[in-house]
Amino acid sequence: MTFSRRDGVYSYFMKEALEEAKKAYELDEVPIGAVVVKDGKIIGRGHNSRERKQDPTLHAEIIAIRQAAAELGSWRLTDCELYVTIEPCPMCAGAILQSRIPRVIYGARDPKAGCAGSLYNLLEDSRFNHRAEVVEGVLEEECAEIIRGYFRQKRGK
Repeated sequence: MTFSRRDGVYSYFMKEALEEAKKAYELDEVPIGAVVVKDGKIIGRGHNSRERKQDPTLHAEIIAIRQAAAELGSWRLTDCELYVTIEPCPMCAGAILQSRIPRVIYGARDPKAGCAGSLYNLLEDSRFNHRAEVVEGVLEEECAEIIRGYFRQKRGK
């Protein structure tokens, strides 16, 4: 948990990603949220929508990346940062690399599917032609709690 250099900025945008996760929760989706930031401005937002739309690619990160690319008119998001409440999965890590996002900031680890340090670290693997710096643990407890609460509620039904 070493993110001291920009704690305030990291926390501010992670709170925005948490707002997206809350939207997913209210829609009975796994509550993961993401925002893409360029020059201190949010240019893409997303929350999980795969259950509602029955599309396995509609993870929070993918939706936010698509919005950001549309906003910029380019698939290259080289001057952007991605904030996501839970560690990206393999699909999302691939999309991050393909979109050339240079930094990913996430809240809580995903020990079952995480590909930014938990199971694999695709984002910082030097064998790829592009890498992304990973910052983990920003608002970790809040990010972990929303997902824990969601699954507690599911198990209770």
